Amino acid sequence: MGGRVTAVCCTFLFVLLANGANAQQPKIGDPPEASNMRLVGTNDLQARSAYQPTIHHQGDRWIAYIGHHGGTDDIPDPVNPMTGKAEPNGTPIVDVTDPAHPRYLRHIPGQEGKYESGGAQMVRICDGKDLPKGDRNAVYMLRTFGSEAHEIWNVADPANPVLVTRIGGLKDTHKNFWECSTGIAFLVSGAPDWRTRRMTQIYDLSDPAQPKKIRDFGLPGQEPGATGAVPTELHGPISTGPQGNRVYFGYGTNKGGVLRIVDRDKLVNGPKEPTQTI
Repeated sequence: MGGRVTAVCCTFLFVLLANGANAQQPKIGDPPEASNMRLVGTNDLQARSAYQPTIHHQGDRWIAYIGHHGGTDDIPDPVNPMTGKAEPNGTPIVDVTDPAHPRYLRHIPGQEGKYESGGAQMVRICDGKDLPKGDRNAVYMLRTFGSEAHEIWNVADPANPVLVTRIGGLKDTHKNFWECSTGIAFLVSGAPDWRTRRMTQIYDLSDPAQPKKIRDFGLPGQEPGATGAVPTELHGPISTGPQGNRVYFGYGTNKGGVLRIVDRDKLVNGPKEPTQTI
């Protein structure tokens, strides 16, 4: 049985590789290809690179909030046609209520810098009415600011966002997770005294105007004062909230990956200082 399965597997892989080798490679100018889907509409986002997006239902509209990496060597700060100014890549806000005709509403500039060193890579959204202590009329956008900070904006009027608060003094940030029902946020950060580029800072953002730090968290060996090899950095967490009582942490991207599954209650309510256990 095992031999037959192996033979089928290997034959299948050989066919895929053979077909891939014979397939014509796409080139610029080729018509688009699609299977079980069709293109409805597009927006060029001012020719800025796109990363993690969030689409949120606000009133009778659907609004897309999109992350950007930093600029490129050729174009570090693209011109925003709405202002006529060169701006670092940040956060575009696009009305996608009519998918065939998306409307670009606003660009919020991010940190100066290129590629991973600038921009505003990720976005999370919570309605104020869902947060335990939020302004019920507000819609809050949590974003990274390049590598140095996390920011919360009120985007109740998505064309005119207002900065609410900033958590700064960091050395790197990435893909956060925010529980709207509790306000607990797992912020991918680079605390200056930690030994790794990215770890977790847990905050109570139930009142976005008054962020309260709960604790820092990472793999053993990443904490201040540790010795020996430093485990690979955090990429992003996913929480199941109080009901599921689990937080899933993914470490590493293209090397040395680690999946860590943590008791959420012990993590949020455990010791404030780093320890070898939760």
